[in-house]
Amino acid sequence: MTEESRASTWRRRTRLAVCLCLGVVAGTGLFTFSYAEGGSYLSDDPAACANCHVMNDHFYDWQRGPHHAVAVCNDCHAPDTLIPKYAVKAINGWNHSVAFTTGRFDDPFQITAMNVRVAEQSCRRCHDALVDAIDSGAAEVPCLRCHEGVGH
Repeated sequence: MTEESRASTWRRRTRLAVCLCLGVVAGTGLFTFSYAEGGSYLSDDPAACANCHVMNDHFYDWQRGPHHAVAVCNDCHAPDTLIPKYAVKAINGWNHSVAFTTGRFDDPFQITAMNVRVAEQSCRRCHDALVDAIDSGAAEVPCLRCHEGVGH
């Protein structure tokens, strides 16, 4: 066997190994996305948020809460513009999948600093007249400081 044919054989085997690995990773990812009902997270359906048992209490509280008639989960927990909304959903989806797969999460589930900022912006967007009246002339007071349980 010549040096050239050995190199060619090695390249073919390497390509095959890479393709096989990529196929396994893609297949595992698609299976996991399907099994976890990943497509539901692309919607605004609040039931998607209750796919995981740690969110059930929040979901049931929201159903009985004051925002049920006027807002769904994404209205408060995702930015209102397209790219930031899906960026936050992607970050949260990744973080949730890692947390639930590894079992490393607080129960009850705790909101992250990023999501506190998103919720704060949402409060201010929907209640801007009231918030402006409260904040006028004073330092900005976070909504969640007094209204932590509102919404759910």
